Amino acid sequence: MSHKCKDSAPSSRRGAPQTVVALAGNPNVGKSTVFNALTGMNQHTGNWPGKTVAVTSGTYESRENSYRLVDIPGTYSLLAHSREEEVARDFVCFGGCDAAVVVCDASCLERNMNLVLQVAEAVPRTVVCVNLLDEARRRGISVDLSALSRRLGLAAVGAVARKKKTLNRLCDTLDGCVKKEDALPFRVPYPNVLEEAVAAAIPFIETRLDGGKKHPDARWVALRLIEGDPTLLRQLDGSLGGGFTDSEAAKAAVLAAKAVFDAAGVEINRAGDMIAASLVALSEDICRDAVKTEKGTPGAAFDRRLDKVLTGRIGAYPIMLLLLCFIFWLTLVGANYPSEALSALLMSFQDKLHGFLMHTGLWEGACDALVYGAYRVLAWVVSVMLPPMAIFFPLFTLLEDFGYLPRIAFNLDKPFRRCRACGKQALTMCMGFGCNAAGVVGCRIIDSPRERLLAVLTNNFVPCNGRFPMMLTVLTVFFAYGSSGASSFTAVLLLCAVVLCGIGATFGVTALLSHTVLRGQPSSFTLELPPYRIPQVGRVIVRSIFDRTLFVLGRAAAVAAPAGLIIWLCANINIGDASILSHFCDILEPVGSLMGLDGTILAAFILGLPANEIVVPIMLMAYLSQGTLADVSSIVQLREILTANGWTPVTAVCMLIFSLMHWPCSTTIITVYRETRSVKWTLLSALIPTLCGFVCCTAVNGAATLINSLIR
Repeated sequence: MSHKCKDSAPSSRRGAPQTVVALAGNPNVGKSTVFNALTGMNQHTGNWPGKTVAVTSGTYESRENSYRLVDIPGTYSLLAHSREEEVARDFVCFGGCDAAVVVCDASCLERNMNLVLQVAEAVPRTVVCVNLLDEARRRGISVDLSALSRRLGLAAVGAVARKKKTLNRLCDTLDGCVKKEDALPFRVPYPNVLEEAVAAAIPFIETRLDGGKKHPDARWVALRLIEGDPTLLRQLDGSLGGGFTDSEAAKAAVLAAKAVFDAAGVEINRAGDMIAASLVALSEDICRDAVKTEKGTPGAAFDRRLDKVLTGRIGAYPIMLLLLCFIFWLTLVGANYPSEALSALLMSFQDKLHGFLMHTGLWEGACDALVYGAYRVLAWVVSVMLPPMAIFFPLFTLLEDFGYLPRIAFNLDKPFRRCRACGKQALTMCMGFGCNAAGVVGCRIIDSPRERLLAVLTNNFVPCNGRFPMMLTVLTVFFAYGSSGASSFTAVLLLCAVVLCGIGATFGVTALLSHTVLRGQPSSFTLELPPYRIPQVGRVIVRSIFDRTLFVLGRAAAVAAPAGLIIWLCANINIGDASILSHFCDILEPVGSLMGLDGTILAAFILGLPANEIVVPIMLMAYLSQGTLADVSSIVQLREILTANGWTPVTAVCMLIFSLMHWPCSTTIITVYRETRSVKWTLLSALIPTLCGFVCCTAVNGAATLINSLIR
């Protein structure tokens, strides 16, 4: 009888030493779904390659063992060619795991088998979990698990990880696997010359291996020495106590192997190719027996037909544009009523909080600063940010789960490569529409440090949902003024045009940086187009809200309250006959006028550093000479205020440009520093878009001034 995978062990097992299990697999095989189901942790699962970029661990209890399950980055091979593959390889080979579970995609088992063979060579206790059996059946593919287990000499179990109960068999099998005392590593048959070279090297290697310690298998070490991968050999040195590769035993082993190759008239540097070819040949042979495919299945045909539309030359870019418009419209229109309701709810506590603080005996000025400054700004940020993010992030995650985001990366790979950047930057750019801080964190999926920096430095050129309300307000007031239905639709279309300008700026600045301060050629990467899947709507909504929305909102709220206090003080403390805010606006007036703006607008952007959502309220507060953030809900009233303070269509255009291209919010700046650990790159991430915005605004204002003078 199958047992539950989690929390089913007797309490006496809780304090027992944990069995460390490496959870390995190709990208997009459901590895993180297996991890979440077993451990109950909230690791986000995504339907695109490279989602897991760091080692994550969790625990689960069976009836017999306490396990520490380690979710390593998705990788196609332990013959590492990227940062993710190196992390995966180093943990499997040198991380001291007691067992390994290799998760495979049943619909493309042959491609997955390469990793299975390599892990089984390094870890004697290996279990093969053939996942996505439902997807395979839809494509007319069946896997004979008994034949697979027999050919490998390893336990092989089937699963549909999204249905947690199907993992009970995996739990039972893993319990049985870790009991084995005499488990031996899997032996891949290599060409005779390589096998003879390994046999000649092993005696020398065994003199350095201490049987009482957890060291790699001597045959596996011999293969790695002969292969000669420098990054792996450095890790091997650390595993064996340092200095192993320079030891007399290692040198003698390599010389013995080289002598075998020389005698056979083969260069030893061909060993790596021999190893790779042998793995591929054995994978094909095993899957020939274990996998059967029915031709002409409707599932595979549907995927191919849909790919012709979504990634084809004719439909790819128009569909992406239409989808972008739809998501923006749904996000912005759908967030209106929740934002208003949330704002009304939070603001209803304002006077009550003020009365409570006064009742405690706190000085009235301090009460005003805390309530009408810190609390009011915090409430404003939450009410404006939360509803759009709660809509956008689930929509984004649904596209992930469906399998469309890898198609976006595929479509945009060529433009990014022309900019000498990585196609994965398309994914981080898309994440930036929800929040630039989330987009910066997403840049971890890019292997090349140079290309990762390019993505980090240019992510702010796509507007986050914190800037959308500001842009929509300006577009509605000056360019889409009319009936509410037509006005909102026109404003969304114009917003998409502005966003396309931001995407164009992303490409342009990326190309400029890659030809100047970040020179280099684009690196290659493997992008697997996964099968289309019906999204798990409930899980997607819950996880996107907790993993993304609340995470980003928490960071913004942490800086919004202190910023609100500073803004209130600036608006309510006078120097002479004017407030500090008024003096600040006057100081910035010359620069603002040069850019087609004014000092008040620039001051609002600077004071709105904690969150772009409060830029317009700060601006209105200064125009109306109020001591707290102003809330003008009527478009007609807002239009009158702006035009009375000198706004023209040129001002509105420059406002849109600067909204698109200026310094990131404080949350994004902090995130950039945490990701780069560099003050220089953090400053550049703020300076580059600001400089672009200044130049573009000045040019537009200058051109408008010249045209007006010619007309007159």
